[in-house]
Amino acid sequence: MLIEVVGLGPGDESTMPLSTWKTLQESRSPIILRTKIHPSVPALTEAGISFTTFDHLYEQHGDFETLYEQMAEELLRLATQHKKVIYAVPGHPRVAEQSVELLLKKATACGVEVHVGAGQSFLDPLCTAIGLDPIAGLLLLDGTQLHITELQPGVHTLIAQVYSPAVASDVKLTLMEVYPDEHEVTVLSAVGVAGEESVTSVPLYELDRLTEIHHLTTVYVPPVQNLSEKARHPLYLADIVARLRHPLDGCPWDLAQTHETLIPYATEEAYEVAQAVLEDDPAHLQEELGDLLLQVLLHAQIAAENGDFTLQDVFFGLAEKLVRRHPHVFGQQSASNAEEAEAMWKSAKAEEKQRDSLSLEGNETPLSRMSDVQTGQDALNYAFDVQKRAAKVGFEWNCIEDVLEKLREEIIEFEEALNQNDSKALTEELGDLFFTLVNLSRWLKMHPEMVLRKAVIKFVRRFERVEQAVHESGRTWQEYRLDELDQLWQNAKL
Repeated sequence: MLIEVVGLGPGDESTMPLSTWKTLQESRSPIILRTKIHPSVPALTEAGISFTTFDHLYEQHGDFETLYEQMAEELLRLATQHKKVIYAVPGHPRVAEQSVELLLKKATACGVEVHVGAGQSFLDPLCTAIGLDPIAGLLLLDGTQLHITELQPGVHTLIAQVYSPAVASDVKLTLMEVYPDEHEVTVLSAVGVAGEESVTSVPLYELDRLTEIHHLTTVYVPPVQNLSEKARHPLYLADIVARLRHPLDGCPWDLAQTHETLIPYATEEAYEVAQAVLEDDPAHLQEELGDLLLQVLLHAQIAAENGDFTLQDVFFGLAEKLVRRHPHVFGQQSASNAEEAEAMWKSAKAEEKQRDSLSLEGNETPLSRMSDVQTGQDALNYAFDVQKRAAKVGFEWNCIEDVLEKLREEIIEFEEALNQNDSKALTEELGDLFFTLVNLSRWLKMHPEMVLRKAVIKFVRRFERVEQAVHESGRTWQEYRLDELDQLWQNAKL
């Protein structure tokens, strides 16, 4: 059983390979055309070549994937019935021809051979019409299945299969997610067909308003040139960050940053995102999300320079995690509400931690009680949660007096480090002091975050009163002695 696939070429019979013409003319086997709507078909009819088509299937299906699936199955059925059939498609059988791709995938399982013959693709006349050498970088995409993730605005792009204004409208909307509305695109219809060829350049937003769009239409999207156009692509943004970190002529501030020095900025930007959400300010939220993304890009760039990982590794790891933790979306399980979905997420996360706990010898080791404490939170909350977890197993002071004694001990150790001017010891001892204060607040059943926040609010309120007093005095801050400012502060407390 054999299916011989041949290409009709991109235009009329003059673009059809001689081998295809001979195959069709000499065939004693059934000939099936994917569609009779092709410039070369009248010549086949005039030559007395008999054929059937799949045109009737186009009216039965609302999506092309199902349509091409049925074409492949029908071809395999006919091959089983007639032992050999000829399948003729527009252009080249292996260029933008999904029905052939599906046929090749299904044929092996059915025991049917598929021979792919010659054909001239639409690429040659298209590249000639727009004056493009494909070696400059060419991306070919299917307009019926176009997705934003496929777009690369820095390279020449051809979007084929733009069969109708409806498809053109979908293509336009997808392109406008990445390209500016005014970006000029070229619509090429019936290229290579004498007397019918149409080449029209329009702004992107007018793409679906043209009347020349039909089954032989392809859209050419030239690469973007200026910053305002390029900046819509996330990887171009990553390139900007890499440029800022260039060792020869990058930004001195960006070059001075490390993972550690960036920690305060990441937490600060996360809080500002939360604030923008609470303010219900979309424009502010957009800006703050960009600032938060900058922190991700900076950390990824520093890691790439150190040889640790790349931004692509970050993308890959996150994508894998999202798929793994959503078995109700990407697997066979189901979740009918948010609670069930969250339970599946936690279950998948627990399984990951259990796998991670295996030792190098393959022996299972118990998970630490700290393994599921959320590390992605501010230090006060993190310390609070860690101490609560330790206290559950009795790793705890006997009474609050013991905590106060520990606090006094940490103050003494901090003073010693301060006297020695030991920056490393100062950092460690100050951290111990903070940690003990968190413990004290926990003993008092007061959350350290709220305690500190109230203290900050109180300070701001009093400081504003001092500012007001300075303003009303007509004097500048520099004109006040420290004892005078202290008196204003004491007054603000009343």
